[in-house]
Amino acid sequence: MSSSGTKPRLAVVLFNLGGPDGPKAVRPFLFNLFSDPAIITLPAAARLPLAALISTTRAKSARANYARMGGASPLLPETVAQAGVLEAALKEACPAFEARVFIAMRYWTPTTEETAAEVAAWGPDEVVLLPLYPQYSTTTTASSLKAWREAYKGQGKVRAVCCYPLDEGLVEAHAQRIREAWNAAGSPLGVRLLFSAHGLPEQIVAGGDPYQAQVEATAKAVAERLIGAHGWPSLDWTVCYQSRVGRLKWIGPSTTEAIAAAAAEGKGVVVCPVSFVSEHIETLVELDHDYAVFAAEQNAEPYIRVPALGIDAGFIQGLARAVTSTLERAEAGQGDIEPGSPWRCSRDLARCPCLERVA
Repeated sequence: MSSSGTKPRLAVVLFNLGGPDGPKAVRPFLFNLFSDPAIITLPAAARLPLAALISTTRAKSARANYARMGGASPLLPETVAQAGVLEAALKEACPAFEARVFIAMRYWTPTTEETAAEVAAWGPDEVVLLPLYPQYSTTTTASSLKAWREAYKGQGKVRAVCCYPLDEGLVEAHAQRIREAWNAAGSPLGVRLLFSAHGLPEQIVAGGDPYQAQVEATAKAVAERLIGAHGWPSLDWTVCYQSRVGRLKWIGPSTTEAIAAAAAEGKGVVVCPVSFVSEHIETLVELDHDYAVFAAEQNAEPYIRVPALGIDAGFIQGLARAVTSTLERAEAGQGDIEPGSPWRCSRDLARCPCLERVA
């Protein structure tokens, strides 16, 4: 209790990338994305004109893709739903606090600056930053945390969850959704499970970004859960990467390469969006349309797409546990930024904050 006898206030801030809320927002959204120095690592004098060029040249095709989803990204309403369910879960998980969940989008509204001002006005005692990116990357989590540090002027003590690639709720939720999608398709044999994640340029990973290692750790844990707890027979699986842009060499194999490889062996595919916890353009357009068409052309049948986690109860409970453990570790003097699952980066993955906690 606070000195006034009321419960201390806990603000939990969910971070996500955001997405355009209408056709007119597409170009400025793209400009915000590509002007981030975490995405294009050039000096501002070169980065900003390049961002303007990319956002202008890609706007038409991007608007066409968003038109397939009704003209706007569904990411904000999906995140609002997750925030509501998480807030309810925190009432049970953190009964000593008056907890509220806020949303901060990195490249569109509600912006980090808007949310930081809203949180400061509410006046929390504790702030837990919770990225909706289970696997840490300098291009996502680090960028969001940096933007928050620059924007938040409130008095609340700020703590953060940096990554949770092996969270129990995350792993089990993926395993259940994969099994459900496979069962709904008639439990076909001769299929390969593809864990499809957003890709990154190789040079970013070579610089110590832990994203690829964490994605592969999540996939391995889910595959082991399917075999062990769900009894999936002789599981055939691999990790692949989607959404490549630009001319740099990206980590692979690409999702299209993985689909083609399965087809060459006479196999269909079950595609799990392992790094996406919400439905948005990468799942609803790339996975549901572009890659489905490609799979049909390659005769990779069946093509089964596993839904993103959304408001899955196990996943949301995992997020609530990440909040409570972060508060407990901080109370024990163990740092203000921690992984939210039993994961620690190895020393060659020097860009993740969880390494600093065990150095």
